[in-house]
Amino acid sequence: MPFYQFTQTQKIPVSKQELWLFVSNPANLKHITPPEMGFDITSQIASDKMYAGMIISYIVKPLLGIPLTWVTEITHVVEQSYFVDEQRIGPYALWHHQHKLEEIPGGVLMTDTISYQPPLGLFGALANALFIRKQLQKIFAYRTQALVKIFGNFNP
Repeated sequence: MPFYQFTQTQKIPVSKQELWLFVSNPANLKHITPPEMGFDITSQIASDKMYAGMIISYIVKPLLGIPLTWVTEITHVVEQSYFVDEQRIGPYALWHHQHKLEEIPGGVLMTDTISYQPPLGLFGALANALFIRKQLQKIFAYRTQALVKIFGNFNP
């Protein structure tokens, strides 16, 4: 079964602490997800800060507006450095998403690394070539612009 990785980096002109407070709050995911994805958190969020073991369920509409339940677990958290979410229920055979923050002159370098495996073997590989990878690129292009609107352009 094919296995893929997608990496996106962005330089953001704020302190590591300020960016961490934003990205580690599950409620902020909606603000950086394209509206057409129909992203809604459906679980009760007991904290405004992610922690290891946190389970978050969502409804997303990634394809043709068809609603899909997605459940992730926050498996690793190192305060102000990184956290990992892994799919527990959803469309992928494997989904592991690391959000990493590194202090740089003038701000923070944020790196998202997604390791994923579509379902259905060769059909999943074909789906990845036709639309899954392109959709990830589109989602992260939107996220980049949303973060620029929130925090401004990086100009060291």
